[in-house]
Amino acid sequence: MNLTLKSKLLIAGGFLVFVFLFIPFFISFSGRSDFYFTLTSVALLSIASAGVWLTFYIGRINIGQGAFSLIGAYVSAILVMKAGMNFWLTLPLAGLFTAFVSVLIGLPILRLKGVYFAMITLVLTQVVTLTALALPITNGARGIVSIPLPRELSVFGVTLIPDLGTMDNPKLAFYLISCVLMVLTYWVLYRLVNSRLGQICRSMQQNEELASSIGINIAYVRIIVFAISSFFGGIGGSMFGAIAQSVYPSTFQVKDSIDFMLNCFLGGLGYVFGPLLGTFVLYFGWDLLFILDKFQLLVYASIVIILMRFLPNGLLSIRFSNLRRKSD
Repeated sequence: MNLTLKSKLLIAGGFLVFVFLFIPFFISFSGRSDFYFTLTSVALLSIASAGVWLTFYIGRINIGQGAFSLIGAYVSAILVMKAGMNFWLTLPLAGLFTAFVSVLIGLPILRLKGVYFAMITLVLTQVVTLTALALPITNGARGIVSIPLPRELSVFGVTLIPDLGTMDNPKLAFYLISCVLMVLTYWVLYRLVNSRLGQICRSMQQNEELASSIGINIAYVRIIVFAISSFFGGIGGSMFGAIAQSVYPSTFQVKDSIDFMLNCFLGGLGYVFGPLLGTFVLYFGWDLLFILDKFQLLVYASIVIILMRFLPNGLLSIRFSNLRRKSD
């Protein structure tokens, strides 16, 4: 069922009101300011998961997004601590540097078939972790700690972001900023999917040989998409480091890379907003199963397997399939 422009605007408007007005009001009313950190984490994880979804869009399984998130976190931390830069200026630099690294990595491995690409990306997070342990600039296992809260960001004398170090509740500021980044990320993702590049990616996903036969430079498109995907991971990791005010080699592990992939599967690979829903469900689903103690992981894994078995197109396919039946 195709939604009209008016319906899309209403849905988008309702989502923005819910995220930026209702949730802060509810948290303020409840007095549980710790919820801000939880929801901020969901927003940032969904940004990194959006990058993984994008690589799925070209028919590649990316199990190494944790590596790029870790790189982004370290880049911002090093620039803030060693060079004294404002964090908000390091944020895009972290994304760009991560994208550059992904191009260097992607040039050789993106030419491989999907299964070999997935196997290599599986070890990327561990490789970056070991590199962070070995390099002097990253302080090894001690990591980079006591990172100051982001300073004020002003443009032509207009304050865009206040000094978070002087705020009584920086958690609220981090939540709002992370939500803005999340909205921008999925807007970019939506526009990209509906652009000419998105059409090329769909053709590659269906038949790369046929796409190549009509003049599409397959390797070039793969590199572009992989760089954008890694950029999202770098941005998410950079924000995590600023919130935690520390970065360690273990900040992002192989498990996180797998979770980013599961977020896409659970939400729905056929839907742009699938990673967002998948991140929300997996994050809170894991916490809700905490009461099962030692059986938590077993039940969690079983539920994920069952959902993937009976909902191969993700949770969003339930709603859309029902709408189709009603319209028919």
